[in-house]
Amino acid sequence: MDTSAPQLTTPVPPPLPLPSHFDPERVGEIWRVSYQQRALEAEQWAREYRIPPAAADRVRVGLLLIDVQNTFCIPGFELFVGGPSGLGAVEDNRRLCEFIYRNLAHITQIVATLDTHTAMQIFHPIFWVDAQGSHPEPATAISADEVRSGRWQVNPAMAANLTQGDLKRLQAYVLHYAEQLEKGGKYPLMVWPYHSMLGGIGHALVPAVEEAIFFHAIARCSQPRLELKGSNPLTENYSALSPEVLTGPEGDPIDEKNASLIRHLLEFDALIVAGQAKSHCVAWTVSDLLQEIQARDPSLAKKVYLLEDCTSPVVIPGLVDFSEQAEAAFARFAAAGMRRVRSTDPLWSWPDFPRPL
Repeated sequence: MDTSAPQLTTPVPPPLPLPSHFDPERVGEIWRVSYQQRALEAEQWAREYRIPPAAADRVRVGLLLIDVQNTFCIPGFELFVGGPSGLGAVEDNRRLCEFIYRNLAHITQIVATLDTHTAMQIFHPIFWVDAQGSHPEPATAISADEVRSGRWQVNPAMAANLTQGDLKRLQAYVLHYAEQLEKGGKYPLMVWPYHSMLGGIGHALVPAVEEAIFFHAIARCSQPRLELKGSNPLTENYSALSPEVLTGPEGDPIDEKNASLIRHLLEFDALIVAGQAKSHCVAWTVSDLLQEIQARDPSLAKKVYLLEDCTSPVVIPGLVDFSEQAEAAFARFAAAGMRRVRSTDPLWSWPDFPRPL
């Protein structure tokens, strides 16, 4: 006869309803968030559903949103991530907003990254010219061999802006840069359309997601953390944690890892990841996070949850399709211990997701 004491389990809290202001049909549109009205509603929401301040959380859950910006997520904008369906980012963000609202009481803090660019950067057309002085078209990949042969050269006007007029130094750098990408197994240097321009509407968070972040902040008295990335003109910065290349030809520093953000993310008891694009900024951010985890404690990978239905790969019909690369990256993350989950499944059904104490 078993005389051991019964095991006590924490009751599974039901998901919250969606607030009346949320309109799933407007997720793919631009509009102004009514902050004051949402703040009043969020405080009332917290009282009605007895949602405590995030500071009271015994289990700290972080939600990392990577580049959920108009430039990637609104149809017609510069780098809309259509994914295989053609409406990928819109569909992802509809599910993401619903996930935030339904699980608002269990998300301790939302961390959102913002891809941040200016005109003269190494991945924009103005940076490069061919022998006739023409700029490359967006979606042009530039290899180290093409830099070495002169097929693509630095626009001489860039030197005045980036290396104090030293064109020879800048030319040496771009060859080194392309070589480093290839040696490191990175994507080749890709020329992208001008996008995520600092000060422009494309740089802003998608209104529906921004509204959900703001509603969470007020309801849970939890300050969201916004992280800018990608402003260094001499390197791509797909990952929110580190630029693609850290040093120049002589070993001189170009940029550095975001050590503060890495520490912050690893302090959560569970970290949920979503955003755009699955094949690029999400994949490289998670890859860098995994590298940090493996250097510290590989078992920490089990507390990272990847929201697979809230992210899509870059697909440009007739030009490029990164779906296979995205899937290969996520398979590697899962093999290392990270969890591939869906936003529509209850948190408590996810493998080893920590219950509130």
